[in-house]
Parts: sequence; C-alpha cells; structure tokens
Amino acid sequence: MSDVDLSRRALMVAAATLVTACATGTPPAGQPLPPIVFVHGNGDTAALWLTTLWRFESNGWPRERLHAVHMPYPLARDSDEREQPGRSSTADQRQLLAAEVDKVLASTGARQVVLMANSRGGNAVRSFIAGGGAAKVSHAILGGTPNHGVRADANNNPGNEFNGAGPFLQALNNQGATGVEITPGPAWMTIRSDNNDKFAQPEGTWLGAPGKPTGVSFDGPELRGAKNVVLAGIDHRETSFGPEAFAAAFAFITGRAPATTGFTPEASVVLDGQVSGLGLNNDLASGSFASNLPLAGATVEVFAVDANTGERLGDAKWRTSVGTDGRWGPFPADGRASYEFVVSAPGYAITHIYRQPFPRSSNIVHLRADRLLTADKTAGSVLTFTRPRGYFGLPRDRVVFDGQDPAPGIPRGVAGLSTSKIKLPPGPIRAVVASFNGQTMAARNWPAADNRVVLLELH
Repeated sequence: MSDVDLSRRALMVAAATLVTACATGTPPAGQPLPPIVFVHGNGDTAALWLTTLWRFESNGWPRERLHAVHMPYPLARDSDEREQPGRSSTADQRQLLAAEVDKVLASTGARQVVLMANSRGGNAVRSFIAGGGAAKVSHAILGGTPNHGVRADANNNPGNEFNGAGPFLQALNNQGATGVEITPGPAWMTIRSDNNDKFAQPEGTWLGAPGKPTGVSFDGPELRGAKNVVLAGIDHRETSFGPEAFAAAFAFITGRAPATTGFTPEASVVLDGQVSGLGLNNDLASGSFASNLPLAGATVEVFAVDANTGERLGDAKWRTSVGTDGRWGPFPADGRASYEFVVSAPGYAITHIYRQPFPRSSNIVHLRADRLLTADKTAGSVLTFTRPRGYFGLPRDRVVFDGQDPAPGIPRGVAGLSTSKIKLPPGPIRAVVASFNGQTMAARNWPAADNRVVLLELH
C-alpha cells in the first residue's frame, strides 16, 4: 500500500472517529436502519450516488431503504424568480423533494428519513426542512453545499440562489435564533474541504472572475449550529461521494464507524437505469446537459470488453429499445466484467460509454446520449475521460490519457474539472488507455466520421 493510500485510510478513520464522538440522533439498538434520501447537485443525476449506495449496502443497509432522487431539471435558474426553459427554481426543487420524502415514508413505514445532499441538493434539503419538513427528517447531511453562496454580492445578480447576499440564502441563514443557521429538529452535519472546493474560494477563478473577491471563504459550506466536518484535500464532489465523506456520514447516523468504505461484491449483479439526452440546448459541450428527462426511442447495447484494450469479447450481452420511462434494463451482469454501453438515438451521436466492473447491483446506472460538437467533427476520433464523483486536480492526482501525462485540459491548483478530452487523428481502431491514481481503463477510438463519441467513465 502506498503512502498516499495509508494517509487517506488514516484520514477516513480519523473522520469517522471524530463524528462518532459528536453524533446525535443515533438510531436505538434493535431498531430498523432509517431510510436515506440522497439529493444530487446542480446539473447532476441520481447516478452520482452509485458508489455511496454500494458503501451503505456493504455495511448492512437494506437496498430498499436507500433512495436517490433524480431531478428532471437539475440546473438552477440564472435568477430564481424568473422562468427559464429547462431549469428549475428553489421552489421546484423543494416540492420535488417533499414528494420524494412522502413516497419513501409511505413505502418504508418509517416516521423519518435521513437526507444526504451534495452541493445544490443541500439548498433543497434546507428549504424543505425550513418550509415545514423538519418533523419528517432525523438527520440532514450536506456535502459541499454553498450555504453562504459561491459569491456574496448584493450588486451581482442577487436573485441567483447561489448568491450569499441574495434573499434565498439570507432567509435560510437568518431564521431568528441568535448564532444559529439551522432549522431546529433534525441533527445537522456539513462536510467541506479545507481549501480545495472550487465553489468555496475567496477569489473568483472558478466563477469566471479570476483575481476578484467572491465574498465567501473556504468555510462557506459550514452552518452555525451544525456539526461541521473538514476533510483535508478533498474536492467539491468528494465532500459527498468520496469514501471519507461516506465514513463521516455513516458514523453521524449510526454512532459508529463503518466496517468498510469499499464495496462488498455480490454473487448476482443486475444493472438498470435511465437513458437521457442533452435537454433543450443543442449546443452544450460534451458531458453537459439541461435535463434528466427520459430519452424514449433510444437503443442500448452492452458488450463485455477486454479491460486492457477495450476490445469486444463477442456479441452484445444485452440489446433493448427504450420506452417512455427511459429504462434500459434490467441487465444480468457479470460483476467481474468491464463493459461498453452503446447508446443510439435519432439526433445524437452513437455514444460509446466504457465502464469499470460493477461489483454490486444498481438501478441508477444512468446513460446519456451525446452529440459531436461542430469543432470536433473533423477529428479522427473524440474521446473523453470522466470522473463524475470527483474532480481531477494537479498536483494532487496523476491523470494519464493515451500516454499524455498529465491528461490534457486539467489545470494545476484547485481541483475543478471532472473530464479530459482528446481528439485523435484518423487511424486504425486501437486501444486508448486512461488512468487516474492507478485506476486504469481502456476504450477504442471509434471514428468521428461515423458520428461516434467515446467516454471512459470511472466509478
């Protein structure tokens, strides 16, 4: 085990020990574990909770008591009170979360749920609890939520929900109790980075305003009255989806450290999820999107591939046409196999998505059809290496893509990009290998001339 692995393991143990000592609202011994509702962030999907659900399951949490919300319009409006096609308001998010909580309570028979959210999802959690939902929630866990904004400037679009000087956050942060920024009732915890969260920075590089003050600081995600946990070096998404964040959350809910922060393999693996498109905006960059609506009429094929070369190992293991619900499974998978998912739909490029082995079942393996950008259509092939549950950062990480070390497009400093894209010249089909801190995967360079794009997606 490397020094880096040892230090990360020590950090996870320390975080869990710290939170165990301070947690409140621990479920009584012998009582069923509470249902947990997971809320994703701005522009994201329920699929980002995939590994977190696996970690809870691997520590004995019943799968039927773990529920990841899939917001249909995950992007926030530029100004919360102004209608904007394909985007949602804070009221929209609050109402959707309220409906999900009621559904989970009805299906499980529980009296309360745990809410765990990343980034913008924490705005919905706070709004729901403040708006009358407190009695339905035992614990609220907010990872990387910009509780004091990504900027705090009353003269710069105060109607944006991420403006700490705007009415939305001002109302949540000033609820009448002196020195307290939480709604009474649930046990509250925030998880933040020490200084590596792109949206909790004192200057505006990641807001398109380099060198200009934001009015917020590294501790912007903290809340007075909550248990505030700081994990060194983690990035904005790792505040929720990383193993250290899981360890802290598990201990906060249960009062004990998890037995593992890894994934216990299942003997039988079944995969399913939704196929989506790019929403209303046809000019979005690869990997971005405006909606999580189902893409009816898409076709999905699944191939087992050689983990070292990406080459297909025989015919498709699964082939289906997607109906109005967007579901592409259930697919009986081999938990040891690497897979290539191929999504075809009118108006989209043929999208090849390479994935690592799935050690456990999941019904949130969501797939998204992509398009070739106009600027990419002259390339021989276009491939994107993506890490949805965290960012790439230099020099923290080693990221290599088709022999380029570091992978292109990744800036030094605060970790803030989850993708690296390469455009290759025309040539024969071959293996393209990518690695992140020792995790390696391979794909094939399918030709852009055939209207194809390729993604290598890390768990």
